[in-house]
Amino acid sequence: MLCGCIYRWLLPHHRSYANMSMSNKDQQKCSYVDKRFSSCFAGARRKNIYESKFSECKTMAKKACVFLAPGAEEMEFTITADILVRGGIQVTVAGLPDDSVVECSRGINIKPTVAIANAKSGGPYDVLVLPGGLGGSKALASSKEVGEMLKEQEQTGRLIAAICAAPTALKAHGIAVGKKVTSYPSMKAQMEEGGQYTYLEDKVVIDGNIITSRGPGTAFEFGLALVEKLVGKEKKNEVAKGLLLSC
Repeated sequence: MLCGCIYRWLLPHHRSYANMSMSNKDQQKCSYVDKRFSSCFAGARRKNIYESKFSECKTMAKKACVFLAPGAEEMEFTITADILVRGGIQVTVAGLPDDSVVECSRGINIKPTVAIANAKSGGPYDVLVLPGGLGGSKALASSKEVGEMLKEQEQTGRLIAAICAAPTALKAHGIAVGKKVTSYPSMKAQMEEGGQYTYLEDKVVIDGNIITSRGPGTAFEFGLALVEKLVGKEKKNEVAKGLLLSC
């Protein structure tokens, strides 16, 4: 805006100064050149602004928040988070109840990025991911902060993903009601109770913005499904190839 104002101020003054020593014919030529210059300048400026903004949007990384609670299933957490990073997605690990080291279901310790209480300020996230593990899923189901983030995520239509026992946490918070889902086999009865969901036994089930999967052995397919949803099939295939997986 400032450049435009300065240019509009300079142009008339430039013409006045130039006209003092020019014939009428030369003045007409100068006026014509000025108009062309003005048009080209404005067009080039608009093009530069457009290309700059387009490039900025194109390169903006997608964001994922992966919850991590005591008793979480290590493979489901690690494989999913790793695949998201390989897909160029920025991953935040939100720890419950805080950002202290979390002991997972098989005794492996993992350090979260932030405490769950501070995770929301890093959003909005393109996907919220709930790893399984019985203890971890129970902690997610009873967490007020997790429930608030899930409800906001659902209201805005952004992705929610849960694997293994974690779909029971979705049910506890009233998320994805009426959707098709799957889970670890032993959680089937709990998910079917009340008739809130259509239960399937596929490795990965995608229903709109809800993605669910079955367990440690399906974590690779789960992670790749998230990459495809977030950044496209080409990137998913690239990541899968690097992992020596066939899609």
